Amino acid sequence: MASLKNRPATVVISNLSPLVGDGRYPTKRVIDETINVSADIFKDGHDVLCANLLWRKSGKKKWQEVPMVHYENDRWGASLNFDEIGLYEIKVMAWADDFLSWVHDFERRLTGDQEDFSTEIEEGRVILGGAAIRAATGKSVNDAGAIEDLTTQLMKTDPVDIPELLDSREVVEMLARWSNLELATTSSDMINVIVETKLSSFCAWYEFFPRSAEGIKGKHSTFRDCLPRIEDAKAMGFDIIYFPPIHPIGVSHRKGKNNAVTCEPSDVGSPWAIGAKEGGHRSVAPQLGTVDDFIWLLKSARKMGLEIALDFAINCSPDHPYVAEHPEWFYHRPDGSIKYAENPPKKYQDIYPLNFHCDDWRDLWEELCSVVRFWVSKGVRIFRVDNPHTKPVAFWEWLIAEIHETDPDVIFLSEAFTKPKMMQTLAKIGFTQSYTYFTWRESRNDLIEYVTELTKGDMREYYRANFWPNTPDILPRHLHNAGPAAFKIRAALASLLSSCWGIYSGYELCENTPLSGSEDYLDSEKYQLKTRDWSTPGNIKAFISRLNLARREIPALQSYANIDFIPADNEQIIAFHKWSDEGASRVIVVINLDPEKRQESNLHLPLEKLGIKKDTEYTVEDVIYGETYTWRDSTNFVALDPRTKPVHVLKVGTS
Repeated sequence: MASLKNRPATVVISNLSPLVGDGRYPTKRVIDETINVSADIFKDGHDVLCANLLWRKSGKKKWQEVPMVHYENDRWGASLNFDEIGLYEIKVMAWADDFLSWVHDFERRLTGDQEDFSTEIEEGRVILGGAAIRAATGKSVNDAGAIEDLTTQLMKTDPVDIPELLDSREVVEMLARWSNLELATTSSDMINVIVETKLSSFCAWYEFFPRSAEGIKGKHSTFRDCLPRIEDAKAMGFDIIYFPPIHPIGVSHRKGKNNAVTCEPSDVGSPWAIGAKEGGHRSVAPQLGTVDDFIWLLKSARKMGLEIALDFAINCSPDHPYVAEHPEWFYHRPDGSIKYAENPPKKYQDIYPLNFHCDDWRDLWEELCSVVRFWVSKGVRIFRVDNPHTKPVAFWEWLIAEIHETDPDVIFLSEAFTKPKMMQTLAKIGFTQSYTYFTWRESRNDLIEYVTELTKGDMREYYRANFWPNTPDILPRHLHNAGPAAFKIRAALASLLSSCWGIYSGYELCENTPLSGSEDYLDSEKYQLKTRDWSTPGNIKAFISRLNLARREIPALQSYANIDFIPADNEQIIAFHKWSDEGASRVIVVINLDPEKRQESNLHLPLEKLGIKKDTEYTVEDVIYGETYTWRDSTNFVALDPRTKPVHVLKVGTS
């Protein structure tokens, strides 16, 4: 038999939203970003219900309250935002309000043929008396006195005039402060919200290899040589500089140019083959300088308003100190030798993968966490994590929580190009941002479908998509031997569809030569120093600068999930609009997806969502090209030539 030990709930509270994994994982927001909380709330009978959101920062005792509003069909909701980073808890409390229920019932009685209301008025007196006692207990002398005066007036008022006496806003708000909550129900589910820095959801990344910073043939650059490259990235509007691994590179089985299995004495090797006689993950390659040199560069970048992100790659070359000091941390063959990494038919003899489930796994996990702490202590606040999907999810959940316990502002970007469920789970357990499939989405339908999945479904609550048109590993086929127009189009899509985007250096120079039969770059910088003229003719640096400037100047472009697509008659035209929470900033983006031809189309604009009245003229200002157009009503014409103007970024105004 079921136990009746505890008093049963008086109100049903269900379908609390947004819950991630039934509340197992936190919902993500950044400082001042709105979270809309809703729930189904109802009970038996005809009582008038009230509901509040209860919220507090994790670890605090006192709950704050925000009234909820009834929408329709028993759905209630309210909005919150938070001005400090950290973990917050939200739950719902609902109750049958005795005062409002009594007033509602009294008003209905007045519409009938009832003549004697003395019993009902006495019920009202008792209800008001209870509220006065609660106000006095709560040390609100003013409210207690006002409620007592109201009770006196109630007893003297003609029944027909009682609703007018009690229905004023001031009376309802005062009595709401002292509701009878003895039978209130609190939701069994609770929303955990992780509130992070604004940089967590609005940022522009620029990746370059510090060893090729100067682009001088045959010259290995140092940290001290990187400042001009950082200044150039700042001029293009980027705010995060991402370095591939900066640690000593192993010599054993070092890869040669274009991933050759043999190398020449002058070959510099892959930065992802970490560890040599000079040290491991806490050291820097001596050709780059010292840890102090890196700290100098980090501080110099920060003075310019930029952060430097480090690659956290859990790779060990055969020369890594761990191999000699902790051979038990690695996988072994039957003959006792350590296994190198393989992804058949590919072999990576220069990498030894770690065994996260070895007998000494606790010490291994603690060591890797201490590596992150080491770089955090040097001032690093952002990490791009290499291939996290090849390590246990439990490890990342533990490590990120450990770091955030003392440094909650640290950002982790997941570089996982793998199956959707793994990518989603990594985001749920703590990664701040995530790489995406955007790189391979080309058609309008594919782009709309993918962005809608990211921003309109459950993923919106925990997955922050970072759009990259290229990486050192990926020159997508639509950029193979392509011209500047294609690079501009993909940059516009990445930077305007998402609030987080990034490029790997060389993109602004439209580097487009693939290794035959693959998505790798020919003469990949992963394996050699790269010679570049950073001001080579035909570069698109000015265009990228205008995109990033538009993002900084238009608040609507700074939010992640505020996007709706606009119907366009031509499939080579993609259009969408974005808006700020308060609606003061609205922008329409139109992009030609065809890098070869001028494309034209009518757009069919949602005037109401854009805050525009029907049959009204309004202006749209192209912030990329400095042109202003006067439009009228919902259907308007656009034409974009990829060679001169592949995109409109249109601020919406009224004429």
